Amino acid sequence: MSTEFAVRHDEDACALETWQEGHRGILTYVLQSDGGATVMTIDHTGVPVAARGRGMAGALVAAAFEIARQHGWRVRPSCSYAAAWARRHPQVGDLLT
Repeated sequence: MSTEFAVRHDEDACALETWQEGHRGILTYVLQSDGGATVMTIDHTGVPVAARGRGMAGALVAAAFEIARQHGWRVRPSCSYAAAWARRHPQVGDLLT
């Protein structure tokens, strides 16, 4: 079963969040310049234990990669979940640094 998540991007906080049944999922990142390119380093993806396995973390990471693509940023997934997600989704390989 596929569940759609509304992901909110707080650019000032460098964070994305989504909610489901009272549970908040969050992804945080840091923007840095690397040789003239902007790099989004995903440093944390968190979902409460009670909400795991529903696709919440995947929706957050997918949204982060889409935001990076829209802005022309490269992505460094330093969070273990984001790195594993990127390995399973070769279509984002062109964004990886």
